[in-house]
This record gives sequence, structure tokens and C-alpha cells, in this order.
Amino acid sequence: MEQNELYPVFLKLHNLKVLIVGGGNVGLEKLSFLLKSSPNANVEVVAPHFHLEIKVLAENHPSVTLTEAKFKKKMLKKRHMVIACTDDLKVNKRVFDLCRKRYLICNIADTPDLCDYYLGGIVTKGNVKIAISTNGKSPTTAKRLREFFEEVIPEDINQMVGNLNEYRKTLKGDFEDKVKKMNEITASLKNKE
Repeated sequence: MEQNELYPVFLKLHNLKVLIVGGGNVGLEKLSFLLKSSPNANVEVVAPHFHLEIKVLAENHPSVTLTEAKFKKKMLKKRHMVIACTDDLKVNKRVFDLCRKRYLICNIADTPDLCDYYLGGIVTKGNVKIAISTNGKSPTTAKRLREFFEEVIPEDINQMVGNLNEYRKTLKGDFEDKVKKMNEITASLKNKE
């Protein structure tokens, strides 16, 4: 059976420097996705022209910078991750190759072979965040799973998380003792009857 070997990770995009190369519809989709999950993401979008909605997003998010120019390799300096989504496959491939040389993680839109990471489905309810991946096989399935989790996760989950965090702070003993106590108190979440 084929297995999804992707490693999920939650990035603090307000502490990282993200570059998006491309200012059209796909650039808008990528920027919107990042900002939906991380409204203070530190992002620079580079393109000769920008979709109007990208300009609106930048106006509403001070952490987003728009640079009206063609991509140049010096734009990769001091970056942590890159997304290339221009309508020119040569530019996208060049971005990928330059990122490889610099050990930068890169996503070339709609080109799975040129992606170090995917932007999957995300469910957010307060402090609870769930990432969903179908290994690039079925975005529709990821969307349906996202909708399912949004519906079944209770709205007051944040209160429960806060309460458990306060309880955890009161626990004494070593790491194993604390894990055991937290497992006991949260067992009912797994065994709903």
C-alpha cells in the first residue's frame, strides 16, 4: 500500500522570511492560504504586475511587501522558504534550481516533482490546528476532511485546551508521571460513548 511520507510541521511564519514569485491568480491563492492560517506571516511577493486582490491583502497585512519587478536570484538572500507560481515554467524552474543550490525549501505551484512541501488543508479552532494532506493526490478529499473536522470539533475546544494547560502546570513529578496523568484526564476524548 502506498504511504504518505510527508512530515507535517507548523511554521511560525511571522518569524520566517517567505518569498512568493508570481502576482497572478495562483500567487493570490498561495498568499491568501498563508495569511488565512498565519495573518502576520512575513511575506514578500515579487512580480511585474499584481492581481488587484493581492494589493488589497498587502494593504490589510503590514507584514506583506509587494515588489513590482521581475525575479532576480539576489531576491533569494535571507529567505527561509519560497513559492514560485508564475505563468512562465522557465522562471519557476530557475527559482527551484536556485533554491536547491541555497538549501531553501521551495514549492513550485502545480508541479509536485519541484516541491519540497505542499500547502495542504488546514482546520483552525482557536489554539487547535489540524493539517490535512492527501500527498497531492486529491485536494477535494482534503477539502471534505477539512469541512468534516470544522463541523465536529466543538467551538469551545479553546476553553478545554486552556483548562488542560492550566492543569498541566500544576502537575508534579517527572516527565513520564506528567504524561501519564495527562493521558488519564484526556482519555474520555478518545472514548466518547
